[in-house]
Amino acid sequence: MNRSSRLASPVVELRQYTLKPGKRETLIALFDRELVETQEATGMTVIGQFRDLDRPDMFVWLRGFDDMTARKDALSAFYDGPVWAAHRDAANATMIDSDDVLLLKPAWQGAGFDLSGLRRPAADETENINGGSRLPGFVEISIHHLRPGVEAGFAERFQAEAVPQLVANGARLLGAFISEHAENTFPRLPVRAAENVFITVTSFNDGGTHAGHQAALAASLEWLAIRETLQAVATKPAETLRLTPTARSLLR
Repeated sequence: MNRSSRLASPVVELRQYTLKPGKRETLIALFDRELVETQEATGMTVIGQFRDLDRPDMFVWLRGFDDMTARKDALSAFYDGPVWAAHRDAANATMIDSDDVLLLKPAWQGAGFDLSGLRRPAADETENINGGSRLPGFVEISIHHLRPGVEAGFAERFQAEAVPQLVANGARLLGAFISEHAENTFPRLPVRAAENVFITVTSFNDGGTHAGHQAALAASLEWLAIRETLQAVATKPAETLRLTPTARSLLR
C-alpha cells in the first residue's frame, strides 16, 4: 500500500495503560525517544500518545495499520525484534496493566484519521519543563458502549445530527470509529474483543477552548435531545478521555 493509505489507518488500536504511581513521565520519555520510529519502521503508524488529565497514572495512545494481516506482520516484526528486546524491561517496569485495548475501524467512509501534512517533532526536540513540556493541543476521546448490531445506525445518526453540533460549538472532528470484530491476528497482545463501541476523537486549541465547548453543549437543548436519543441504544454512559499530547505525538 502507498504511504497515504497507511496514514489513513483502516485499522486502529486505542490503548490505555495503567502505570505504576509516578511512572508516566518515565514511560513517555522512553516511548518518545525509542519506540516511535522503530515501530513505524515495521509498517504501522504511531498516531498519537497522550497524558490523561483526569488519571495521572494513565498513558493513552493510538496506532494504526493497513489491515489485519499488516497488523500481524508489523507487530510480529516489532515485538520479536531487537528494539523491543532492548527496551521491554524498562517499559514493562512502568506498567500495571497494558491490556485495555480496543480494536477499531472507521465508522463511515472518510472517518479515519487524516495525518497528511502533520509533522512529528524530532526526537532531539526534547521536552524540558517538569519532565515534559505542555505543547499546544487538547484531544477528547468519547467512547460510546452500544448494544450489538446498532453501531451502523448509531454512526449514521451521529454523523448526520451530532457532528454538526460538535463542529458548530468549536470541536474539530479528527476521526470516528466502531469496533473491528475481526479475529485478533496477534493474540499475544489481547484486545477487548467483546466490546461494541463507537468512538469519536476531537481536538481543541487548548483546555480553555474545550471547557467552552462543553459549556456550550450543556446549554444547547438541541444537543441534549441528540444525546438522549443516542444514549437510548447504549449499554452504559459514555466515557470521556481528556488528553494532552506528548511532545512527539503526531495527533494533537
